[in-house]
Amino acid sequence: MQLFLSMLAFLLLGAATQPATQTAQWKLVWSDEFDRAGAPDPTKWKCEVGFLRNQEKQYYTTDRPENARVEDGCLIIEARKERYEIPDKPGTFADFTAASVETRGTGEWQYGRIEVRAKIPTGRGMWPAIWMLPDSIGKVGWPACGEIDIMENVGFDPNKIHGSVHTKSYNHVIKTEKTSLVVMEKPWEDFHVYAVEWTADKIDFFIDDRLYFTFRNERKGADTWPFDQPFFLKINTAVGGNWGGQKGIDDAVFPSKFLVDYVRVYQPASQP
Repeated sequence: MQLFLSMLAFLLLGAATQPATQTAQWKLVWSDEFDRAGAPDPTKWKCEVGFLRNQEKQYYTTDRPENARVEDGCLIIEARKERYEIPDKPGTFADFTAASVETRGTGEWQYGRIEVRAKIPTGRGMWPAIWMLPDSIGKVGWPACGEIDIMENVGFDPNKIHGSVHTKSYNHVIKTEKTSLVVMEKPWEDFHVYAVEWTADKIDFFIDDRLYFTFRNERKGADTWPFDQPFFLKINTAVGGNWGGQKGIDDAVFPSKFLVDYVRVYQPASQP
């Protein structure tokens, strides 16, 4: 009997830990395998430009291989400490540069499995992120538009991987954000798959197909669930800022590389 129970427990554990993509019928609808060297594919990725948010110290550049390029089968987002003259402001310089790429206008999805296999940078002051926003941010603003943070990591607390959502009712500004984290041993040393599975009922967050956080639709309207509209994907490395810079910036970590092996977006095979 003991042997039978042990075997049953093993089988049940195996079933519980099967990768999500094996236990659901998904179809691949969008991907980038980064198998073409050079600039990121302009039919899939656009670069943000400038000093943009969160009091971050980096200037995001475009059309600059020092900050964003594809080589050896990976997208490389490289944060650099350098004196960089801002193109439209002669005589004005940034101390750090990096890249933020997004699929706004080239890939936007409502529901599905979004997964990114990546190797994050580390070091005090680094703030890599994989996240999603909707176009409605231009109309209703943040956080009413909603935000899905598939992965965030801050270099001063490097063993923690965070997954979060932000809405009008739930966000960090009013200290009500819905978030969770996984403590991992040196997550920057290897590639990991960061993913969400998003339906009309909930958003599940995964690392290497390990479910660690679920945000459920409370059916209370857009203030708590603005996630019934298409979202686009963003991948970036920030330097400093109101979270990443809380313990300062270690100049010795530069240049710092965020490697992305692939991005894949799936939707249910039964979906029209």
